[in-house]
Amino acid sequence: MRALISTYDKTGLDVFATGLAELGFSLVASGGTASYLEEELGLPVDRVEELTDSPEMLGGRVKTLHPRIHAGILARRDSADDVATLAEHGIEPFDLVCVNLYPFEQVAGRRGVTEAEAVEMIDVGGPSMLRGAAKNFAHCIPVCRPERYGFVLDELREHGEISLATRRELAAEAFATTASYEAAIAGWFSDREPFPETLVLALDKVLDLSYGENPHQRAAYYAERGSRSHLLSRVGQLHGKALSFNNLNDLSAARLVAREFTVPACVIVKHANPCGVALGATIEEAYEKALASDPVSAYGGIVVLNRDVDAALGETLSEQFIEVLFAPGYDDDALIALRLRQGTRILVDSERRRATAQQRGLKRVLGGVLVQDADAEIEDREGWNPVCGAPDEKQWGDLLFAWRVCKHVSSNAIVLAKDLATIGIGAGQTSRVDAVRIALEKAAEFGHDLTGAALASDAFFPFSDGPELALARGVRAIVQPGGSKRDDDVIAAAMRANATMVFTGRRHFRH
Repeated sequence: MRALISTYDKTGLDVFATGLAELGFSLVASGGTASYLEEELGLPVDRVEELTDSPEMLGGRVKTLHPRIHAGILARRDSADDVATLAEHGIEPFDLVCVNLYPFEQVAGRRGVTEAEAVEMIDVGGPSMLRGAAKNFAHCIPVCRPERYGFVLDELREHGEISLATRRELAAEAFATTASYEAAIAGWFSDREPFPETLVLALDKVLDLSYGENPHQRAAYYAERGSRSHLLSRVGQLHGKALSFNNLNDLSAARLVAREFTVPACVIVKHANPCGVALGATIEEAYEKALASDPVSAYGGIVVLNRDVDAALGETLSEQFIEVLFAPGYDDDALIALRLRQGTRILVDSERRRATAQQRGLKRVLGGVLVQDADAEIEDREGWNPVCGAPDEKQWGDLLFAWRVCKHVSSNAIVLAKDLATIGIGAGQTSRVDAVRIALEKAAEFGHDLTGAALASDAFFPFSDGPELALARGVRAIVQPGGSKRDDDVIAAAMRANATMVFTGRRHFRH
């Protein structure tokens, strides 16, 4: 039996190659892999250039691209013609090919890397050998992941061969590896074009999930390959059950809201919509205000904090049923209190880099995907147009706060805010006036004083009815995109109430 080995990453190769040799495999390798096997491990190795009778060429670009290599990989043992061809040319077949590829993504993603440096990390021979072995999986075992080395050795030791079912599984992994590798390269070449003719995505599984949105749906979490950070990168779980599909969906929504703010902030999300958001002089104040916004909806919600949790806040948080708690750090005493809640999943965020904006927004539709720029820009009030009244600084603060939160609420979206805290949210309604009613009802339900409150609407008001409802209850500042043919009617309603209205010129639909 013969194994062809060509690996950039040598992780686990010592055990794997030694195990293969002990099982009677003769080893064939090229370049640095051959030197590693010989000099570091003391294993006998046949070098590729000895088999091909051709030296490495073009600075190592051409090593394994040779008929004596690829015929040995692709030959079918149950084909008399293939076997005769090998015999005619004196070629021995390979029973196993172990390849991992040049680290294109890691190199291309480095700050300051040149185009020439990135291009040199495009592997040509490796994918060719791996695809050949995967195509001929019935006769040649493709291995491309160090995590599989032990599994392959165990099956060989136990049965003396690799089953057809395992071979198919390894072939699928090999083709997925080469496909995602080339997707990353294609993405790098087309990164100057936001919407290329062919959009290729590569996703790596991060986590198997117990089920999806409902128990009858299977699910897993995948991260986009090449992304500098994703939902769970540099996130550790300190306590609680495994994260669920709905946990992750809600956590993503909450983290996106929290990114809008640098001062102490708390975001509480339920069913992917904010139900309480607040800023405070301290993180304790922010949490108290966010919880007060809608304590009923907050029950069993996702809580994201952008400051560490101390002992006192830990005690306070432990009094509330929280599905997922996310913060950059926790005092030991805080964790003692929080761990008394068996149902709370406690996550710690160790990411210290500034979050990068998402490049594209994707939405799955029947048989396809809608692709757009991500609505990720953090806005200030530059370019906003006060069309009625003159907001004072307190009103400007509440308007800007409400507008940033509104961007993350399902359309039609209405956010009521006062003193940098939400006091009523109307989400996902088919009528904007209904969204206003719901937000007002939420505020009344929990005793919030609407006098002087601010209102944000993710899109323009088509009629004056929605603003009139809010103004009658004490709202005195409204921010909206503007652009309705009835803007004059809406502005007139604000003027009659001696209120302020600001147009942003930009809407934030989130369907």
